[in-house]
Amino acid sequence: MARTAVMSLKDSMPNLTSSQASELVSQIFGLIVSEVKPLPSYDDQNFYVRVSDGVEYVLKILNSTDSENLTLVEMQTYIMAFLHQHGLPVQTAIPTCTGQLMSLQTIDCGSGSKRYLVRLMTYLPGKTVAKISSSPEILYEIGKMAATMDEVLQKIDHPNRSVLERKNFIWNLSSTPLLESYLHVMDGDPMQQLLKDVIQQYKSHVLPNLDSFRKCINHGDFNDHNILVEHDGLAGYKISGILDFGDMSSGYYVFELAITIMYMMIESANAIDVGGPVLAGWESVFPLNEAERNALYFLVLCRFCQSLVLARRAITLYPENEEYLMTTARTGVRHLQQLWELGKEQVERRWFDGAKEYLKTHPGTVPLKGITFL
Repeated sequence: MARTAVMSLKDSMPNLTSSQASELVSQIFGLIVSEVKPLPSYDDQNFYVRVSDGVEYVLKILNSTDSENLTLVEMQTYIMAFLHQHGLPVQTAIPTCTGQLMSLQTIDCGSGSKRYLVRLMTYLPGKTVAKISSSPEILYEIGKMAATMDEVLQKIDHPNRSVLERKNFIWNLSSTPLLESYLHVMDGDPMQQLLKDVIQQYKSHVLPNLDSFRKCINHGDFNDHNILVEHDGLAGYKISGILDFGDMSSGYYVFELAITIMYMMIESANAIDVGGPVLAGWESVFPLNEAERNALYFLVLCRFCQSLVLARRAITLYPENEEYLMTTARTGVRHLQQLWELGKEQVERRWFDGAKEYLKTHPGTVPLKGITFL
């Protein structure tokens, strides 16, 4: 669900027909399409594609606003290949007929011609975490994978790495205070005051301590729709795919953990207790320092606020896409209220005690396989 920094205008989103998508695959990549169907997306457009020899792909058409930032998209594409080379289950881009990993195309989607970046990505098997009942075991693996991913990302040495310093990128948790500019979309909603209170908590308890957090590159959207899993025998599920790197930015390790906990709460019947196994998995790779531990509760609250406010904002631009845009926010309202009512001390106790209890009852926990640190 890649999203632009200041919420793209409605006419920035591509709206290709399946026939147009099929033609792009044929013209740009030289493949004969046998099946094409649309996939959900936030403000880009995705299609499932099967070609004549049975191989499956995902065609990604970036919105016209983000398509203007070629260097950032090139960096995202490079990072996906880098993670894949280091053993993580990540999509990679298929070269065009001319050997490029993306193509800038002028397309008329019915409201005039615009330029869109087009990529054809490998297809990853599995179903999203949102479609399964998440056990403590898969939550542990998700926490471990999130930390492992950020550790591998820190190994990147690229001349354009600085492009990930996305100042005022609205989905970076550092931009929480910028939500104040969008709170008008909550006018008349009793949640508005709680949102204001959370933003103030960020200013009081997180912002002064940012220098104590350890920096990294964040995936930034490690959610239940961007993680694929497959059955793994008696062990339940294993992670088979990580999707959507459009929200990557420079941030902090604890940001990634907070985002992961927040999204894993969305589909859980015991949402508050999700934090325990996710935290246990995370700290098996990257233990938190004291400042990071103290900020975790506030950061999870902040991500719920981002999800709710920016989803409401997006609906004003894309009312026809309300069902998809509010997928996380609808459930998130309830969880945000519960977290706030329980308070920092009680929630932290359940998370950190839950992590200890998970490790106590799973003494044979083993590291992720196939991951390499060079």
